[in-house]
Amino acid sequence: MLRYTLMRLGVFAGCFVVVWGLVYSGVVPRGLGDSNIMWVLLLSLVISAPISFVVLRKERDRASVHVVQRVDRMKANLEANRSQEDATADETAGPQGRTQTS
Repeated sequence: MLRYTLMRLGVFAGCFVVVWGLVYSGVVPRGLGDSNIMWVLLLSLVISAPISFVVLRKERDRASVHVVQRVDRMKANLEANRSQEDATADETAGPQGRTQTS
């Protein structure tokens, strides 16, 4: 998961450098007033998203398998804890079981 995140940040950083160079050289228009850095960040995000989607597909699939395994393991642990609590509660109730109300 960390590897995918770092790769995604790397794609964004590469896009940021390219967009900043294009804006600095005048190929892409500058932002209005002091908004130039926001313009470069926004443009970099828009460009890096589809690139990451295509280029990092295999790594994203690996990360999602890892997440699914962790979720399944947590669900199994939660179910085991619930079963253990139910067994303890049944033992505590003793031979009388639950009391009936008339």
